[in-house]
Amino acid sequence: MPLQSSARALKKPLRLDDEVRFLRSWIEKPLHMGAVMPSGRVLARTMAQYVDIKSEGPVVELGPGTGAITNALIERGVDQKRLVLVEYNPSFCALLRERYPLAKVVQGDAYTLRDSLRNVLSAPASAVVSGLPLVTKPMLTRLKLIREAFVALGPGAPFVQFTYSVAPPIPKSLPGVSTEASERIWMNLPPARVWVYRKH
Repeated sequence: MPLQSSARALKKPLRLDDEVRFLRSWIEKPLHMGAVMPSGRVLARTMAQYVDIKSEGPVVELGPGTGAITNALIERGVDQKRLVLVEYNPSFCALLRERYPLAKVVQGDAYTLRDSLRNVLSAPASAVVSGLPLVTKPMLTRLKLIREAFVALGPGAPFVQFTYSVAPPIPKSLPGVSTEASERIWMNLPPARVWVYRKH
């Protein structure tokens, strides 16, 4: 029992430290931050489950922050070398480079994804996983993002996005695009849902 409690004590400060980092960044630049706190473990694991670990293509993560979803991707079995992390915040970029030395960390704006990924991908991406605050953006910005994500993705590969909103972050009626959604994740604060879009 003492071993378990000491392991728990070691784990907690890291998580708390990440929450403090998130809060500080949100206070400094609220419009650039998708959330006040990092994604919860259940939400992160739900997003990661839509990524094909057998595929060899890069996995692009948008807005990884302190790496909550990145961790879930690695735990699922995605090789760190396949990860391309597109992060706007320079201090989060430094943290991600330290935590995931084998991943490719790109300091850039995910909302100009084509420019941010220029000369970065060596093959079509096997997934784009987004932790961005899409519902805070105008619909045209959201549509531009998914269009640029589909250019980077291989055929049928998923664009994975979570939202706290009840409505889908991108309309379900896009021509040539199939959509699926997870159950509502009540364990997350606030409750969230994962939406997955695939172009055929």
